[in-house]
Parts: sequence; structure tokens; C-alpha cells
Amino acid sequence: MKKISYNILTIILLSIVLTSCVNGDKKIADSNNSIDKELEVNYKDAKEVMLTQKQFDALQMKIDTLTFRNMSGYVEANGTLEVPPQNEATITPVVGANVISINVIEGDKVNKGQVVAYLSHPNIIKMQTDYLNAFSNSNFLRKNYERQKKLYDAGVGSGANFQKSEAEYDVSKAMVNGLEAQLKLLNINTSLLKKGSIAQRISLCSPIEGFVQKVEVKTGQYVEPQTELFEIVNTHHVHADLMVFEKDVYKVKKGQKVMFNLQSNSDEEFSAEIYSVSKTFEDNPKALHVHAEIENKKGNLIPGMYIKGRIQVDNAEKKALPESAIIKEGNRFYVFTVKKENEDWSFTPVEVFVGAKDGNWVAVQFVEKLEKNTKFAYNNAYYLTAEMKKGEAEHKH
Repeated sequence: MKKISYNILTIILLSIVLTSCVNGDKKIADSNNSIDKELEVNYKDAKEVMLTQKQFDALQMKIDTLTFRNMSGYVEANGTLEVPPQNEATITPVVGANVISINVIEGDKVNKGQVVAYLSHPNIIKMQTDYLNAFSNSNFLRKNYERQKKLYDAGVGSGANFQKSEAEYDVSKAMVNGLEAQLKLLNINTSLLKKGSIAQRISLCSPIEGFVQKVEVKTGQYVEPQTELFEIVNTHHVHADLMVFEKDVYKVKKGQKVMFNLQSNSDEEFSAEIYSVSKTFEDNPKALHVHAEIENKKGNLIPGMYIKGRIQVDNAEKKALPESAIIKEGNRFYVFTVKKENEDWSFTPVEVFVGAKDGNWVAVQFVEKLEKNTKFAYNNAYYLTAEMKKGEAEHKH
């Protein structure tokens, strides 16, 4: 009897424990369901998040209307910013001389023909005196030639003397012209030189308009001919030079759009259009150059900067927002519309369906139709969500 009573008691206790567990699991499940439903209701019925202008500025909020982007069908290509050869110049002296003054520093803007430095050397003065002597001697030989020509034409002069004077005069003219051409290369005005004004220094001038990229000389330094002293770059014609690998070459052609970022600033995006595709491969790596004209030049674009680009090979465009504009709650995605209310900013969550991703951009479709000029928060979606939840919690208390 005692053994039977003990078994009955054990069965009763087990029943009580199992019932408690079942009821407990049911309560937890009901609780989780109620939280999910409450979350859905909160987002569905959410009114807005308000930020003051001070908060707006502190968060560096970015707002804009929807962007249409090519979210698929693109070729990734990296490269650098470059300028065409005709927009780069190296300034070198044509004679050995000492640098007596430098008029520019790196970063200065210069115009075509602007003096960047002055040089001086005894050889420069000697070239001018040699020119004056040759010019004076040529004048003497010219007069002798004219006299011998008159005598020869009158039949009283020797033909040999006439021919000799003519030959000597022609040689002197060639000497003068050669020295004059050399002086012009030195930017020396021969008209002033003929009047006795000998230049003590010569100027080095920029052959193009642009910015001084390098200064590789010091005051007082002696420089040999053809030494590179200055480098000038016209950044107005800076373009994207991308390397496309062999497997993607057949997809790329002139006129296609390119989106790229600077490696040093991945947040700012630039657009360009391909205007030239090289016909020869580089050996290492096996790729060819693609040149694209930048359409929205801004900031300090310097040749040599590394870039990461995407060449659009498919024209299908979709509505898209930055990844930082989208928040996921449960299985749903939301973005925030923006309106200015007096001095404050109002942010309202709206549900979206997300699609293809391209870099930091995500294709979106809206559950409800919105006005065409609606503006959206492009960043800080997580912060706005946190503020909204905080406001709801305070409201419930």
C-alpha cells in the first residue's frame, strides 16, 4: 500500500511540473508575439522624430530626394586621376646658369608665359656680345657685298670678288640668325640688345596655365641644361584613368557612365563618361586603359590620386538610397522622410522593400506612394530609430 501511494504521489508531482512548464512556455511565446505586434504597431502608427537645428547640424544630417542609379550590370575598375600629356609641363633651362630668384612655390596658380624664376651666368652675357659682334660684322659684309655688286654690274669689278663678298655675307646672315634664335630661347629681346641693352639675367616662363606641382631647385644653385626645375599641371582637364581587365574588355565602350570614389574619401561620389578606350594591353597587369571625363568636378582633384570605379554596362536604373538611410526592424525595412517645420526638422518612418545593392547604395521600392519631391534622410537611420523608441517609451510612462 505504501509503495502504491508513493507512486501516485510521484505521478501527481510530475503532472504539476509539466503543466507549469507548458504554461510558462505559452506565456513566453505570447509575450514575444505581443512584443512583435507592439513593434509593428509602433512603426505603423509612428508619428515623427523631431530634431532641433542644433541637433541636425551636430549629427551632420544629409537629406535629398530619391536618386536613380544603375544597381546591376557594371564592371568594377580601379585606377588613378590623370591629365592629358598636353596639360603637363616641365620647365628646364636651355643653358647652364645659376638661379638668382624663384617666384613661385608648390601649389601656386600660374598663367601661360608667367615668369617662375630668373637665371644668370657669364655665358649668357657672352652669348649676347657674340650676337652683337656677329650683327655688326654682318652689316659690314652687307655693305661690301652691295659695293662689289655695283662694280660687277657696271662691268668694272671682278666676278670672283663679287662672289666672295656674297658668300661671306650669306654666312654672316646665317650666323646672326642662329644666335638670334638662341637668344629668343632665353627670352632675350634682340631689339633691345641691338640698342645696347645687355640683359644680366634671363627668365624662365611657364609654357601652360596650371598649378605648380613641383619645385626642384634652390636659389643660388647652378643648374645644367635640361635639368627639370619646375613641374606645372593644368588640373582643369583632370580625368579618370581606369584599368579594365581582359575578361571585361568586351563590355566596355565609349559613352558609358562611370561612378567612382577617391580612395582617400569614399563618401564623396563622382560621375564620368568614357571618351576613349585604349586598343593595347598593359603587360602587368593584363589590362587596358579607359579614359573618362569627370562630369561633376569638385574639391581638390589632384593627378595621381587613386580611385575605385564602376563602369555601367546596363542602362536599367532603379530608385536607391544609401545603406545608412535604411533601418531593419524584424523582417521589415524603413527609411525616414524629412520635412522642415519652422526651425525644427521632422523625420517620419516609411516602410520600403529593398533590392539589389551597389557599393553603399540599395535599391528601394515603397509600400505606399509618396510625392515626387519627397526628401529623405540619407544617414543616421539608426539614431533616428533610437530617438523614436525613446520617445515612445517616455510617452508610455
